[in-house]
Amino acid sequence: MKTKRIFFAALLLLGASLSSQAQTMQASPITTAVPFLTNAPDARGAALGFSGVATSPDAFSMFYNPAKYAFMSNDHTMIASGFNAFSTLVSDQYLLYDAFAQRIGNSVIAATARHYSCGDINVYDVYNQHLGSYRPQEFAVDVAYSYRFSDYLSAGLAARFIHSNLISGYGNMVGVVYNAKSYSLAGDVSVYYKRPLGNLVDMSLGAAITNIGTKMSYSSAEGYKDFIPTTLRLGSGFKFNFHPKNTLAVNLEFSKLMVPTPPIIARDDTGNPMYNEDGSYQILYGMDNNVSVFRGMFQSFYDAPGYAMNYSTREYEHVGSFYEELCEVNTGIGIEYNLADHFFVRTGYYHVPNLKGGIDCLTEGLGMKFGIFGMDLSYSWYILNRTVSPFAASSRLRWDMYFAF
Repeated sequence: MKTKRIFFAALLLLGASLSSQAQTMQASPITTAVPFLTNAPDARGAALGFSGVATSPDAFSMFYNPAKYAFMSNDHTMIASGFNAFSTLVSDQYLLYDAFAQRIGNSVIAATARHYSCGDINVYDVYNQHLGSYRPQEFAVDVAYSYRFSDYLSAGLAARFIHSNLISGYGNMVGVVYNAKSYSLAGDVSVYYKRPLGNLVDMSLGAAITNIGTKMSYSSAEGYKDFIPTTLRLGSGFKFNFHPKNTLAVNLEFSKLMVPTPPIIARDDTGNPMYNEDGSYQILYGMDNNVSVFRGMFQSFYDAPGYAMNYSTREYEHVGSFYEELCEVNTGIGIEYNLADHFFVRTGYYHVPNLKGGIDCLTEGLGMKFGIFGMDLSYSWYILNRTVSPFAASSRLRWDMYFAF
């Protein structure tokens, strides 16, 4: 236990040093539609610092890297998962996840379903009169195909239907009609490489681009559409085989939203946006993010404004475009010990730089597997945006049950 605490403390110091330059700067995270698609659905991945693109395959591979399915050790896998999305902050938000995978020769076909409930939302008019309550719902249905080309390499493709109902048809405002529902079609591409390095060490590499899909709109305003969270994941893992059934796996993963960074808009002395002759916003720093999906994916690597608001002076200060691009990369570290292929102990760390939200998350979890039945538990403790409040924190408990045969 003492060793674990020292490990966590070292990781926190590392994260703090990496983001120290942004302590006085206002965070400017990139926002997208349907953010529930970025919410890890499994207890195992959550316990491993939300890493999973290069970990050993399981039924949750759809979320991290569909190509991993081809390396499943079982022919069939079914899972059920559910957890409260913000257990210490909001009690009625939850995510449910179900998956099934079937091997056919060197191929695996998988299907999953996610359902996210945003909890009860109360609606009031401009006179603070209660108009009623509603519960926004979102869900996604996926199918994937994974093929194993050799003993070491596999690739995967996935298709996804996304449905979002956030506003539930409530009226209109300033001439804009808000839709009750929005839809998107998306896909994933991924690869997975795994091979032994001698008799005692196995290496794995993973890469995936998930949620490549159409924009979503909740209003009738022309051009008013939001990107979905297209995400690039790159990772590596090393598994140390102390015994045929006792292993230690260490994983490192980097992830980045492949979504354009919003520019900084020019404003007049009263704080109102300034416009060009064609009605578009005047951009002070950065690039126009009202672009196509595929252009936005490439643009996301070089469009950071490089300026941030200083809390003390209330002025924009230069932080550098390259530095801001680096701050858009999140880091996950996970360690898993497998005892007798029946019991699993896991821990990890997840870091989002201050300039893009400021989150440090310590994770831990347990797992067990007997015959065809398995169960995982995880606990995540978040330290939120240290720039705004160094003591803001929340926690999350989740569980999974699965059958593999």
